[in-house]
Amino acid sequence: MPDQPTHATTVRNLDTVRRAFAGIAAASAEQMLVDNYTDDMVLELPYSSPPAMMEGKPATLAALGRTFETFTMVLEITEVHEGLDPDKLVIEYTSLGTLVATGKTFTQRYIGVYWFRDGRICRVREFANPDRSFRRG
Repeated sequence: MPDQPTHATTVRNLDTVRRAFAGIAAASAEQMLVDNYTDDMVLELPYSSPPAMMEGKPATLAALGRTFETFTMVLEITEVHEGLDPDKLVIEYTSLGTLVATGKTFTQRYIGVYWFRDGRICRVREFANPDRSFRRG
């Protein structure tokens, strides 16, 4: 378990990420996004093939709904890097996932840069190797 942050805003923001990750574990884009992200949110996946950027909840809900039909996963936070701005966190996490069509499992390591506004996530830039999701862990 990573060290726990002490700044109240950072603690609140990290709790928001954990709630969003619970939505991912439930394979529910709605649970992940509705209460945890701002309406004008941006999700950047610069290492996906092709690189992707989703803007706003409707576009992101649609894309993640399709994603959760392809694979399911559980994310675990391994490191939290606090900076000077408590509304920006760099978070390292891992996943254990399953490809729905084949039942094969995969593992993944991520680095996510998270920006927050009023306790909700407004932007994420997530770095991961997309090939890992399609090879057995």
